[in-house]
Amino acid sequence: MQLKKCVVVITCAAATAAALGFAMPAHAQKRPSANAASDDVFLALRDAARADDSATAMNLAARLPDYVIPSYVDYYRLKPRVRDFTAPVSEIRDFLTRYDGSAIADRLRNDWLLALGKTGDWTTFDEQYPLFVLNDDVQVKCFALNSRALKGQNVADEARALLTSPKDYGQGCSDLIGTLAQNHQFGESDLWAQIRQAVEAGNTTVARRAAIFTDNGDVSLQQVIDKPALMLARGPGQGRTAHELYIIAIGRAAKGNPQQAASFLGSASGLTAQEQAIAWAQIALPASMKLMPEAIDYWRKTKDAPLSYESYQWKARIALRAGDWKMVRATIDAMPGSLRNDITWTYWLARALKEDGQAEAAQRLFQSIASNVSFYGQLATEDLGQKIVIPSGPVPPTPAEIAPMAQNTGFKRALKFYDLNMRYEGIREWNWELRKMNDRQLLAAAEFARQSDVLDRMVNTSDRTRLEMDFTQRFPAPHLTEMSANTRPLGLENAWVYGLIRQESRFIKNAKSYVGASGLMQLMPSTAKYVAKKIGLTEFTQDQINDINTNLLLGTSYLNMVLNNLDGSQALATAAYNAGPGRPRTWRSTLSRPVEGAIFAESIPFNETRGYVKNVMSNATYYAALFENKPQSLKQRLGTVAPRTNTPTDLP
Repeated sequence: MQLKKCVVVITCAAATAAALGFAMPAHAQKRPSANAASDDVFLALRDAARADDSATAMNLAARLPDYVIPSYVDYYRLKPRVRDFTAPVSEIRDFLTRYDGSAIADRLRNDWLLALGKTGDWTTFDEQYPLFVLNDDVQVKCFALNSRALKGQNVADEARALLTSPKDYGQGCSDLIGTLAQNHQFGESDLWAQIRQAVEAGNTTVARRAAIFTDNGDVSLQQVIDKPALMLARGPGQGRTAHELYIIAIGRAAKGNPQQAASFLGSASGLTAQEQAIAWAQIALPASMKLMPEAIDYWRKTKDAPLSYESYQWKARIALRAGDWKMVRATIDAMPGSLRNDITWTYWLARALKEDGQAEAAQRLFQSIASNVSFYGQLATEDLGQKIVIPSGPVPPTPAEIAPMAQNTGFKRALKFYDLNMRYEGIREWNWELRKMNDRQLLAAAEFARQSDVLDRMVNTSDRTRLEMDFTQRFPAPHLTEMSANTRPLGLENAWVYGLIRQESRFIKNAKSYVGASGLMQLMPSTAKYVAKKIGLTEFTQDQINDINTNLLLGTSYLNMVLNNLDGSQALATAAYNAGPGRPRTWRSTLSRPVEGAIFAESIPFNETRGYVKNVMSNATYYAALFENKPQSLKQRLGTVAPRTNTPTDLP
C-alpha cells in the first residue's frame, strides 16, 4: 500500500478546445462539454491560469461576463500576467481595490509580492507587504527581509530563524542569503550552514547559489554533489572551503551508505574538532532515517555541533529509541527556541526531567500543554495522573446564530467551489471567513457546515474553538449503522476506524488522493482488488470503490487483516495502513529494546506516517470516550512495541 499523501478531490475539469474554440494545454483537456456551460468554461479558465496560459485565460474570461463568482474570473484572467510580469500595475491595483478584504485579493497580493520581489521593485513591495493578511509564504518573507537588508537594516537573526526549510526557499530566500553575505551580515559559518542544510534537503540549486559567496566553493560544490567519492578519496585537504566540501561529500556518501561514510571520516585527518562533529551529524541523520543501530553512536560524536532543525529532531528521536534521557534533554535544550517550544519537544523535555528526578519541573511542563486537544496534550494529561475525557459540550448554536453563516458570501463561494470539486479554493474561502470569529460564531459556522453536508469543514471549523468545544462536531460519526455492520463481525473497534477515517478523508465521500486512493477509507485500487478477492467479493469492480458500503466493507476488512498481521497492535497497524505493512515490520525490527508506543510513533522515519499515526491514535481515543462515555487511556491504546524479526507478508 503506497503512501497516500494529502487528500484532495481530483476532477481537474476543462472544456475541450473544440467546444470552446481555444487551444487548451494538454493537461487541461479532461472534461469535454459540448454545450460549453459556464461552469465548464470557468473550470477551463482555472486550468489555463494554472498553466500560466495568459492568452487562453483572457479569451475564456471574456466568455464569463456574468459568472456567479466574478472575483475569480478576474483573478484567473490576471494571475498569469502577474506571474510573467506583463500585467499593468493599474489593473492589479484596480483588482485589489475592487475586491478589498476578500480571500482572493489577498491571494493576488501574494502573487504580486512574489513578482515585485523577483523584479526588485522594493518601493512597491514595501508598500504592499504590510497589507498581506495571511503572510504565510516563506519566499515573500525572505523578500521582505531582503528589502530591509538592502536598506542597511540588520536582519541576520531574523533570517537565521526563517531559513530553516530549504524546500520552501525559491528565489526570494536565495537572494536573501546572497544579500546577507555581500553586506557581511552572514559570515562563512552562516553560509556553509545554509549550504549543508540545502544539500541535506536535496535543494542543490539553493546550495549552489549560496556557494557563489564563499571562497571558490561554487567551483567545486557541484562536483562534490555529483561525485562525493572522489572528494573522499582525496581527503579533507587544506583550508576552510576544502574542509566544508569534504563534510558535504561525507553527507552525500552517507545517504547511500552511512557505515562507509563513517569509515572515511574515522580515518580523515586535519579537520578541527568542530568540523568533525558537524561531519558526524551528516552521517547521523541518514543513519537515523534508516533507523540504524549505529545512529545513536554517530549522534554522540556530534557533541554540541550546531545542527539543522531536522537533525535536532532526529537526534532527540534516536535518543528516545535508545532510552538515553540525558541526551534527549541536552538535545532539546540546544534546539532553537521556535523548535524547542513545539508541543512535541515540550512533552519529551518534561519526560526527560521526570526521568531525571525533577518531578516539579516536569509537572509544570505537563500542565502547560495538558489543555491542548492533541496527541501530546493527551499524553501530558495522563502523565498528570488523569484519563482522557470529553468535556461538557457548549450550548448548541441557535438558529439566530446560524442564520448569518448561511448569508456569508465567502461561505457561499466555498460551497459553489465544493460543487465544482474545487476543494482547494473552497477551503481557502471558508477558512478566510473564520479568521476573526469567536467561539460561538465558529460553532455556528461548523453547524452550518454540517447542514450543508461538508463535514470536513465542520471538523476543521470546530477544531478552532478554544473555550467552547463541541466534540460531536469535532469527531462526527456518520454512517454509524453501516460502519457497525462491517466492524461487528470482525471484532473491530468503531472508535479506531472512525479515528482513521477522520484522518484519511475527513468524511469526504468522493475523496481521492493524487496517487489514486479513494473514498472514506482511502483505498488504493490494488488494495481494494486484493481485499475483494480475499473476502470473496467476486463481482467487485473499481467503479464501486466510492460506494460507502463497499468502501467500508473493503476498508475495514483490510484494516483487520493488517491488525492481525501485526500482533493486534493498533499503532503498528495504523502505520501499516498508511505506509504499507512491510514498513512498520522493518521499523520494529531495528529496535534494540521494547519501547512505549509514543516513542515508536515519534521515531517513524516518514514525516507523513509519523503525523498520521499520532493523529489517528489521538482521534480514536476521543471517539472511544464519546462512544463509551467513560475515561480513556491513549498510552494504553498505543501499548508497547517490541523488537521482532522482520518477516515477509503478502499484504499490499
